[in-house]
Amino acid sequence: MTYAHFIARRERLLATIADGIALLPTAPEQVRNRDSHYPYRFDSYFWYLTGFPEPEAVLVLAGGKSILFCRDKDEERETWEGFRYGPEAAKLGFGFDAAYSIARLEEMLPELMANRPALWHTLGLDPDWDARIGRALNAVRSEARAGKQPPQVIHDLRQALDAMRLVKDATELEIMARSAAIAAAGHARAMAACRPGLAEYELEAELTYEFRRRGASSHAYAPIVAGGANACILHYVENDKRLAAGSLVLIDAGCELEGYAADITRTFPVDGRFSPVQKDCYEIVLAAQAAAIAAIRPGAHCMAPHDAALRVLVQGMVDLRLLTGSVDGLIEAGDYKRFYMHRTSHWLGLDVHDAGEYKIGAEWRPLAPGMVLTVEPGLYLRPGADVPEPLQGIGIRIEDDVMVTPEGGRVYTHAPKTVAEIEEIMAHD
Repeated sequence: MTYAHFIARRERLLATIADGIALLPTAPEQVRNRDSHYPYRFDSYFWYLTGFPEPEAVLVLAGGKSILFCRDKDEERETWEGFRYGPEAAKLGFGFDAAYSIARLEEMLPELMANRPALWHTLGLDPDWDARIGRALNAVRSEARAGKQPPQVIHDLRQALDAMRLVKDATELEIMARSAAIAAAGHARAMAACRPGLAEYELEAELTYEFRRRGASSHAYAPIVAGGANACILHYVENDKRLAAGSLVLIDAGCELEGYAADITRTFPVDGRFSPVQKDCYEIVLAAQAAAIAAIRPGAHCMAPHDAALRVLVQGMVDLRLLTGSVDGLIEAGDYKRFYMHRTSHWLGLDVHDAGEYKIGAEWRPLAPGMVLTVEPGLYLRPGADVPEPLQGIGIRIEDDVMVTPEGGRVYTHAPKTVAEIEEIMAHD
């Protein structure tokens, strides 16, 4: 992305805050242990407005201008830690109206706040920042006899930004498509590499290799590589068990590219061929996903994909003799939740579970072109006395990323998915 995209977003937000002031810090660095830090990842809101990658940075919007506070240029620190832009280069390179040393923020903030009617801030997100804001407000109040007043209203900046982030622009959609292509290649590689006796972490390594070699910065979230009954644990991340012949393996993994996440889940047989019962279960989940994708269109509410998938899944549970009764009755009673306990979709973007409300008042939000959501139905058959023995321990989820277009939903994650496609890529000589 060129900085023009970020400038345009800042201008949109400036129009929203009018004569107010907005304050947005990036994420701090996090110590892992001793002198070791976790790999740095910027705050998503901050990145959305700036594209500035360094820690110790704060964006201030006020008076129609965008102001960056960032680390100073420091050749000694750069010897140890790498390149720093410094205020002058940051201003020129990222299109800010002004840029200052982060060391000057405490000094300048009260003056920037003075006589602004409203403050926009991510209140409650970080106690340290809330305290800094409080000190700045008190500093303005101390100048009351000089005619200075602090903002009288504080707004949650996230509400304004969530509405902006929910609908992606063409540049964002293009980046997300590239991220998805990398993630899909990783899943295809893991399928081709899979053999009985491998450890789950070996398939994770295949994904990591493919993601990084194609230019992704990292996994977008902790990957799930769950063999056998581990797939019935929704957030299984140990990835340390051996893969057994005759079982399935579920991989939920996506990469991050230029800040944007892909989120794909595939389930496939460890030895490359679905058994008849595995195929029956898999086809139910695949049909549920197809029904959900078909329900995506502008104007449909965001729960429409879930409702469509749920009807197919519950009918499948009846067909597998996991449940008895009518589909409507079982849905109303919630009996299906033992085998399918999560929703079918979530927003996707800079965060895997991306910004944006799902309801407007009491009503589910309608879908609109530019929104991006996952579609991920599943079936999780934990062992139990009333679960037929051939079904016990089967866990299946199929997840794709879908853009809402004027014509409907467009899937843009193209990892092998049908039984035929999976068995073909897994065919071993």
